[in-house]
Amino acid sequence: MKMHFLKKVVSYYKPHRKLFAIDMLCSLVVAICDLFYPIIAKNIINDYVYRDTIRFIVIWGLALLGIYVLKCVLNYVIQYWGHVVGVRIQGDMRRDMFRHLQKLPFSFFDENKTGTIMSRLVNDLMEIAELAHHGPENLFISSIMLVGSFIMLARIQIWLTLIIFIVIPIIVYFAVKMQRLMNQAFMRSRVEIAEVNSSLETSISGMRVSRAYTAEPHEIEKFDEANERFKAARSRSYKVMGMFHSGTGLLTDLLYLISLVCGGLFLFYGQINTGEYAAFLLYVNMFLKPINQLITIFEQIQDGMTGLRRFEEIMSVAEEQENPTAIDVDHLDGHIEFQNVTFSYGTLEEGENGHETVHKVVDHLSMDIPEGRTVALVGPSGGGKTTLCHLIPRFYEVDSGRILIDGRDITTLSRLSLRRNIGMVAQDVFLFTGTIRENIAYGNLDATDEEIIAAAKKANIHNDIMAMEHGYDTEVGERGVKLSGGQKQRISIARVFLKNPSILILDEATSALDNATEMLIQSALEELSKGRTCLVVAHRLSTIKNADEIIVVTPDGIRERGTHDELLAAGGLYAELYQYQFRE
Repeated sequence: MKMHFLKKVVSYYKPHRKLFAIDMLCSLVVAICDLFYPIIAKNIINDYVYRDTIRFIVIWGLALLGIYVLKCVLNYVIQYWGHVVGVRIQGDMRRDMFRHLQKLPFSFFDENKTGTIMSRLVNDLMEIAELAHHGPENLFISSIMLVGSFIMLARIQIWLTLIIFIVIPIIVYFAVKMQRLMNQAFMRSRVEIAEVNSSLETSISGMRVSRAYTAEPHEIEKFDEANERFKAARSRSYKVMGMFHSGTGLLTDLLYLISLVCGGLFLFYGQINTGEYAAFLLYVNMFLKPINQLITIFEQIQDGMTGLRRFEEIMSVAEEQENPTAIDVDHLDGHIEFQNVTFSYGTLEEGENGHETVHKVVDHLSMDIPEGRTVALVGPSGGGKTTLCHLIPRFYEVDSGRILIDGRDITTLSRLSLRRNIGMVAQDVFLFTGTIRENIAYGNLDATDEEIIAAAKKANIHNDIMAMEHGYDTEVGERGVKLSGGQKQRISIARVFLKNPSILILDEATSALDNATEMLIQSALEELSKGRTCLVVAHRLSTIKNADEIIVVTPDGIRERGTHDELLAAGGLYAELYQYQFRE
C-alpha cells in the first residue's frame, strides 16, 4: 500500500489519540502482568515449597490474585473502549467516503453499481473498524510479549533460548509466503460479495417488475450465480487460510516440542533447575501465545487490509474539478448559448488490450436560447436532448466548445451557484424515503410549512395530500412506492416551485400524468416558466405547442427550429412527428 495512503489511514487515529493511548497503555500493563506469572511460579517451586514458607506462598498467591483482578479491569477497558475507537474511526472513514461520493462526477455512478458502492461503504469499512482496534493493539501486545519473553528466557538459559529461536525464521518465512496468496484470495472474495450486494439491491428494487413479468425464476438464477461465485471465492480464501493455520500450527507445535525436549536435557545435565525448567516452559508457552494470536487474527488483518485497499480505490477517484478562479453568482438571468459543443460518452472496455469505446452524442452543436424564453427540444430518441439538459448544470463536461450563461462560460462559475439557479424535473422521478413534506422541502431546505404548502398548491398536489390520512406527514415509501406516478411527478414539480430558479429544465415532466392531471399542471408550469428561461424536452408534442421556439434535435445536430405553426407549415421532420402522433 502506498506510503501516502498509510499516512492518511494513520491520520484517522489523531482525533481519538487520547482514547487510543489509554487502550495501548492498558495493553502494555496487561502484557507486563502476564510476564510476572512464570517468575512467581519459579520462586514458589524453588524457594518457598522446599523451605516450608507457607506465608510467602500465600503472599505471592494474593499478589497474583491482585494482578488478575487488575488484568480483568484493564481487559474491560481494552475490549470496550478499544472497540469504541474502532467504531469511531470507521464512522469517520464512512463520513469521508460519503462526502467524497457527493463530489464525484456522474460518470463514476454510470460505471459503478449502487450495490457495489454500498458494499464498500458498509461491509468493507466494518472490517476496517475491527482492524483499526485489534490490529495495533494485538501487534503492540504481541511485540511486548515476544521481546519480554525472549529476555526472560535468555536470563534463564541463553543457549537453550537460541536453540528454540532457530524455528522462528521458518515460521516468519512461511507466514510471509502465505500472506501473498491470502491477500489475493480475500480481495477476490470482497469483489464477489460486492457483486452479490449489487444483484440483491437491483432485484429488491425491481421486485414489482419481476413479479409483473413472472421473472422470479430468472432473478433467483441471477442471484444464485452471483452467490455461487462468492461461495467459490470465499472457499478459496478459506483453503489458503486452512493451509496457513495448519502450517503455522505444526511449526509452533514443533517449537514447543523442541522446548520440552531440549529443556529436559538441560535439566538432566544440571544446566537449569526444576523451577527454571518450569518457568522456561511457561515463558515458551507465553512466547507462543502472541504467535498464535497473530495467526488467529490473520484473517481479520487480511479482511481489514483488503477493505483499506478498496477504500483507497474510492478515495483516489478524482472529484469533479472546480476552476480555482470560479466565482459565485447569486442570480443568473438565463441567457444560454451553446457554442460548437461536442460531447461523447466514453467507456473503457476490459480486455488484454483495453480500449476506449466512444459514443458521440452531441457533435459541434450551436444554439442560442434568449433569457426568459421557453424552448422545446424534440426529435427522435438518441438525438441528445436529455444530454444537452445535463450539460447545462455540468453533470458532465463537454469535450470541446463552450456553454455560456449570461455571456459567462459555465466553467468559470462555481457548480454550487450554477446549480442553485437551475431547477430540474426529470422523467424518472426520484423521491427520498421520508415524508411528502420532506420531499417537497428538498427544493429549499429552509422553507417554512406555509411555503411548502404554497408550492404544493401551485403544483396541484395539495388536495391529494390533504386527502391522505397523515397529510404532509405521509410516508412516501422507498422511491415513492406508496404514491401514484402522477402524484410523484407533481411532488417533484412542487420542489421546483419552492426552489424558484431562473432556469427551468423539464425533461418529460408530464410524461407520467394522465390527460386530466396533465391539464391540471400544464397551466401551473406555464405560470412557473414566465420570466424564466425554460428548456423543455418532450415527446408528447401537444405539451409544447405554445413554446416560444421548438428545436428539432437529431443525432446529426439541429434539423429544424421555429414556432409550432412555422414548423408545421414547413412540412419537415417536426410535421411528420406531429402528424404521426395525431394521425387518428
